[in-house]
Order: sequence, then C-alpha cells, then structure tokens
Amino acid sequence: MIAQSLVYQAVYEAFSRASRSIPRDVEDAFLRHIEECSTPASLGRVHLEKTLENVRTAERESTLACPDTGYPTVYIRVGRQVELEGGMFALTEQVERAVACVTAESKLRKTMVNPITRENPLTNVIGGMPHIELKFDKTIDYLEITAVPKGGGSEICGTYYRMMVPLDGLDGIYTFVIDSALKALESGRSCPPNIVGVGIGGTADVCMKIAKQAAVLRPVGDRHPDDLISDMEKKLVKAINALGMGPMGTGGEPSCFDVHVEWAGTHTAALPVAFNAQCSVARRATVRVYRDNSIEELDWPDWFGRGISR
Repeated sequence: MIAQSLVYQAVYEAFSRASRSIPRDVEDAFLRHIEECSTPASLGRVHLEKTLENVRTAERESTLACPDTGYPTVYIRVGRQVELEGGMFALTEQVERAVACVTAESKLRKTMVNPITRENPLTNVIGGMPHIELKFDKTIDYLEITAVPKGGGSEICGTYYRMMVPLDGLDGIYTFVIDSALKALESGRSCPPNIVGVGIGGTADVCMKIAKQAAVLRPVGDRHPDDLISDMEKKLVKAINALGMGPMGTGGEPSCFDVHVEWAGTHTAALPVAFNAQCSVARRATVRVYRDNSIEELDWPDWFGRGISR
C-alpha cells in the first residue's frame, strides 16, 4: 500500500523540479535549433541562447525557470493493483497540500484567483485548482505523477477550438491549426517556440483536453504510432515554422519545437478540432511511486501508455 505521505512527497518534488528546470528533451531542442541557426547574431538565436542561459541559472540557483508558473496541473496514471492509504480520495488531499506548500515556498507564484471577485487565497488551491486528471491503466502497477505548471501566456493566448463538419476533412484541420498558430504566435503572445498540441474528435471538452495533453505530456521528437497522424505532425511542424514568426515573435525559425496530434472517437456528423500551445520552456516533471513505496524520477511521462518514440 502506498503511503499518503509518499504521494505528497512525489507531488512536492515534481513541482519543485518543474518550476526551476526544463525537461531534457526541451533543452535538446533549444541546443539543436541554436546550432542550426545560420545567422549567429539573429534575434531568434539570441533569444534561444538567453532563455537557455536563464533556465540553467535558475536550476543552478534554485530559482524560477520562468516567473509565470501559471496553472498548477497534475496528471496521475493509476495502476491496476495500486492501493493508497486512505483511498483514492487522498490523492486530491495530498496534491492540494503539496501545491499549497510549494506555493508558500515561492516555487509556484500565487496566480490562481476567483474569476469573478478576483479573490486570491495565496495558495493556488481554489475552485478546482490545482487541476487533477486521473487515468486508470491496467497495464501498470504504480502511480505515475506528472506536475505541469502551465504558463498563462501559452494557455491564455494559445488555446483555440472549432466544431467543423466531416466535409472539411484534413484540409480543414490543417487550415484551422495554421490559423490558430498565427493568432497564438502574433507578437510572441504564446511564448514561442511552442510545443503545439492538436486534439481531433470527441466532444468539445474531450477535444480540448486531449489537445492540452498532447502539448504538455509528450516529449519533443515523439511521434504518434499511427503513420497518418505522424505524417500530419511532421507536416504541421514544417508549416508552422514556415510562418517565420520565430522565438518570441522576433522572426525566423523556430516558431515551434514540435506538433503532437491526438484523436478520440466522435459523432458521425462532427469534426471537432482543438489547438493548445505549450510555451518554450515547457515545464513538466514526472515521478513514479511504486507499491513498495520507492520513488523514481523520469525524464518524461508515458501518459498515453505506448512508450516513447523519439
């Protein structure tokens, strides 16, 4: 049986790590694009270099990788034989407790407020925040906890949805994604280079949910196992980078590090599509908690349960 204290520790450590550092796949993307930039003095390359320098300083000095720690979001995969002290209700209690603690220690900024009164409890625990998503997976026997401090810039300026019709087809999907990218990238509003998540199918809420999961839970370079979807991802990366918006809207490339597409079954008369952008520092941290109460830190999650193809 997994102790509640271990869940608290895992969430606390994941948010602490995510707030001060970037994942290895994201750092590799920065380095690759810096190396590929043909103009050493270009604003785009300078921005990439300075962002990476700032992030490394934050990790070394245990400060924030970005001052906007945004929306505290936690994704938890629950294995088939996992038992938790106090039952599954304890997950919410321990996540909220850990988020309040890292907030008090200034590892998360106090950004969550009542949307109407603007009241701020100064804990990031209010009205469904931190947001917790559970996924039950019979193929694993552990808890996999991923903390994602989703920045406000990418979420506020990089979220779009449209209900299309089947006749729109692939061309309609491509057009919607490119149009959304233009809006998100304008003047660097979504803090590009982005990792773009595209959700296709489901209901409106499912479509938007899988778009965000695709943006924040798959590492840069991961390709969908379905060849049709993988081909879409590659074409969309090329198309978005061809827009020439560049890092923080400074021009050139890259405008995005990657595009990830996920789909869900939908109504025969529907074609819902959603767009969600993750900012360039793409903060996330994953911890697995095993039934013997041991903990393992991971470079990235396996939320979709199909391994990682990079």
